[in-house]
Amino acid sequence: MDSLASFISAYWNYIADLTVFLLCVVILGTYQFRLVRRSRLSPTRTVQGLNALARNAWVERVMTEDRDIMAVQTLRNATMAATLMASTAVILILGIMNMLASADKIGPTLHILNLSGSHEPGMWIFKLMLILVDFFVAFFSFSLAVRGYNHVGFLINVPMGSGSHGVTPAKVALHLNRASAYYGIGMRTYYFSVPLLLWLFGLVGMLLSTIGVLMVLRHLDHLPQQD
Repeated sequence: MDSLASFISAYWNYIADLTVFLLCVVILGTYQFRLVRRSRLSPTRTVQGLNALARNAWVERVMTEDRDIMAVQTLRNATMAATLMASTAVILILGIMNMLASADKIGPTLHILNLSGSHEPGMWIFKLMLILVDFFVAFFSFSLAVRGYNHVGFLINVPMGSGSHGVTPAKVALHLNRASAYYGIGMRTYYFSVPLLLWLFGLVGMLLSTIGVLMVLRHLDHLPQQD
C-alpha cells in the first residue's frame, strides 16, 4: 500500500492529466457513435442524414435533367472549401512543429497559465503531439474530400443510357456522400482540437471546453422533430 501511495503521489499530475483526457475522449466518442447510429436509423433527425438524402436526390436530378453547369459550380465550391481547410491544416501543422522545436523556451511560459495539470516536459510534448496528429487527420480528410469531389465532377457528367459504362446516379451519389463524409471528419478534427489546445492550459479548460464543444455539436447536428 505504501508503494502504491508513493507511486500515485509521484505521478499524480500524469494520472490526472491522462484521466481527464480519456474522460473527454469517451464523452466525445460516445456522442459521435450515437450520432452515426441515429443518422442511419432516423436520417431526417440529423443534419448528416438529411444532407445525405438531399445529395442523393440532387445527383438524380442533375443526371436525369442534364444540369451540368449547376453540378460543376456546386462541386467547385465544395472543392474550394475543402482545399482552404486542408491548407489551413498545413499551416497549423507547421506552427505546432515549430512549437515542438522550441518547446524548452515556450513550455515554461505556458506552465504559468497551467494551474491544474502536469508541468513535466514529457507531458507538454505529448499534448503537442496529439494536437499535431489531430491536424494531420484534418489535412488528409480534406485532401480525400477534394479527391472525391474531383471524381464526382467527372462521373456526374456521364450521359445516362446504354453507353454510361455502369455509371448510375446511385453510384455517383455514393462517391459524393463519401467525399462529404471525409469533409465532415475534417471538420470534426477542428472541433476536437479546441479541448486539446486548452489542455495545454490545464485540466479544467479541457473539461469545460469538451462540454462546450459537445453542446455546440448537439445543436449543429440534430434537427427538431416535426410532425
